Amino acid sequence: MTMSPPSAPPAGRTDVVDLYRKHIGAGRAVMGRVMGGMAEVRSEGVWIHADDGRRFLDFGGYGVFILGHRHPAVVEAVHRQIDTHPLASRVFLEPVAARAAQALAAHTPPGLDYVHFVNSGAEATEAALKLARAHGRTSLITTRGGFHGKTLGALSVTANPTYQTPFQPLLPDVTQVGYDDPADLEQALSARRDRACVVVEPVQGEGGVRIPRPGYLRQVRALCRTYGALMVVDEIQTGMGRLGTWWGVDAEQVSPDILLAGKGLSGGVVPIAAMAATEEAYAPFSRDPYLHTSTFGASPIACAAALAAVRTMEDEDTVARAAALGSRILAAVRAVCAPHEGALVREVRGRGLLIGIEFAEERAVGETLLELIARGVLVNHSLNSTRVLRLTPPAVVDDAALDLFRTTLAEALTSTAGRMAG
Repeated sequence: MTMSPPSAPPAGRTDVVDLYRKHIGAGRAVMGRVMGGMAEVRSEGVWIHADDGRRFLDFGGYGVFILGHRHPAVVEAVHRQIDTHPLASRVFLEPVAARAAQALAAHTPPGLDYVHFVNSGAEATEAALKLARAHGRTSLITTRGGFHGKTLGALSVTANPTYQTPFQPLLPDVTQVGYDDPADLEQALSARRDRACVVVEPVQGEGGVRIPRPGYLRQVRALCRTYGALMVVDEIQTGMGRLGTWWGVDAEQVSPDILLAGKGLSGGVVPIAAMAATEEAYAPFSRDPYLHTSTFGASPIACAAALAAVRTMEDEDTVARAAALGSRILAAVRAVCAPHEGALVREVRGRGLLIGIEFAEERAVGETLLELIARGVLVNHSLNSTRVLRLTPPAVVDDAALDLFRTTLAEALTSTAGRMAG
């Protein structure tokens, strides 16, 4: 990346970069300096405000802000919970968690009625892996390019040696198969009959917005039944309306044994994630409530945010809006990228509000990302696919913001194309 970073922080302002360097990490400090040394201090709707007075259109946010930043209904619910009972003793039953579980289960695929709340997506993956082991499914099958978190168990099924190698040995008996490759999966399952757990995403987000062919998830479901495997669908990024349906599996009417939710479940306010499971799959956790616990899991304040997020999505028809808005944004991105296809851009793909721009060269991703930031737009790179720039805009983007994004992306791509050709 050779372009000049945004202007440095004004003199006299607290040097957050230096604090990061001294107390959080040198690498993160360097990244912050490259991005201009700004600190984000305020947010609302589709906007993030920096401490230098600039504001940025957030088309990134790692898939968290399906409702935008600080949605009033979620903020109000969280404030109300803080004023009454933010954390629980865990001795008595806690009604907010029960209501949040009921609200979420009303939208999960048929049969997934039991909900286990945790604090992050990686923790949801960990819960699923432990639940699988409780059923004797100790052989894990994951997909190449899949991303499921970075805690030790979740990392074992996150198929990226960059993150895995420093922490090996990880969990034993983990097999990687090709994504969107049922034949490869069947070969792995046939050698692990009645002892496998398959972990798969409906669309690989960190894998570069890889969208499988129609029918793939139905084939995975059928193979899991045939070979007695537990099917875990990771919807941490793809769920909660991100793909224009409540869940990615809805497009094929697939009901897994376990479904993982997160990111958008927070309402963009308080971190929370969940594992939803069928009665049969959940039985070990249902029988023994102390088998897998967490001090802050299912806290009232987080469950208040989740409950408000689900109800807000119902009230505002967020899923339908995500589908319609996603189609418009995808069309706009394709139109803007069309003049650069071949030399700069290889492909644009997406579903709902999860869109990827695959570049011909890895360097172009960083160049374009910095060009966009310099012009006031935030996007993400993909952790498991270094040539893909990933867009995860909120479902509350209005016409003015969409026009701004379209214009800014066109400028950024033109600048990047000139730099790459120079």
